[in-house]
Amino acid sequence: MSDTAFQTQYRQEFIQAFEQHSSLLRETVTTEVVIKGNLAVFLVAGSGDSDAVTRGVDGRIPARADDNQQNTATLREWHDLVRKTGFNVFASQGNQRAIMQMTTMAVLNRKIDELIITELATGTVTIGSAATLPSVSLFQNGRVKLSNASVPWDSNITLLCQPAFLAYLEQAPEFANANYVDVKPYAGNEPSWKDKPMAYRWRNCLIIEHPNLPGKGTSSEISLMYHKSAIGHAADTAGMESPVGYDEEQAYSWARASCNMGSKVLQNTGIVKITADGSAYA
Repeated sequence: MSDTAFQTQYRQEFIQAFEQHSSLLRETVTTEVVIKGNLAVFLVAGSGDSDAVTRGVDGRIPARADDNQQNTATLREWHDLVRKTGFNVFASQGNQRAIMQMTTMAVLNRKIDELIITELATGTVTIGSAATLPSVSLFQNGRVKLSNASVPWDSNITLLCQPAFLAYLEQAPEFANANYVDVKPYAGNEPSWKDKPMAYRWRNCLIIEHPNLPGKGTSSEISLMYHKSAIGHAADTAGMESPVGYDEEQAYSWARASCNMGSKVLQNTGIVKITADGSAYA
């Protein structure tokens, strides 16, 4: 016989796990809404560095051709599907149907960023090395690389950086002093993955800290500086869906997130791949 009857209480409101839930990059690239088809062609048009000319000896003005480059993104179907039996939904802690839908959308949003990062990482303009520490000087090196390639230093430049890269930058006076920073990382909404990425705008460059870049925590971390017109992302946004349902015959609930999408480098000279040693913060 016992004079105690202890009870265990389980919190019904669930707490989100630490993971990336939203796409942080889609607004920083050139997007194309695909109505139908598995290919999206982005046209990059320019003069090809042509120079103005005078009339020829025959009195005629020499003609030239424009430099039109077509870049094709191949769309593939991407899905995330989770199932739980009716009993598991009934017997488990928290709103399992809501959790299922939330996690499937998180998986799909991470795939958007993964496709963009994978393409950006194919860029061939590189700076830094495994022996280089992140610094304002390295940032400026990337800026010069873009400017020398005639990439406009406008509001469409993004530095997509490792957490360690940002940690080094924040130690520089130019970042510690609010007079230098246009958009401050702790102003406004809480800088969480749910609301927005923790981002600076410095020297008219959007600086986004991302948790899923190549080489994280190593001496060869990869960060990326790029112009919006250097990378394209195509998606069937009308077909992007996150349905939930219940199979009465088999008595299980399900949630699915789906999208047809793909990414493509449009202008290699508009991407700088930065290698730096972030191992001290691993």
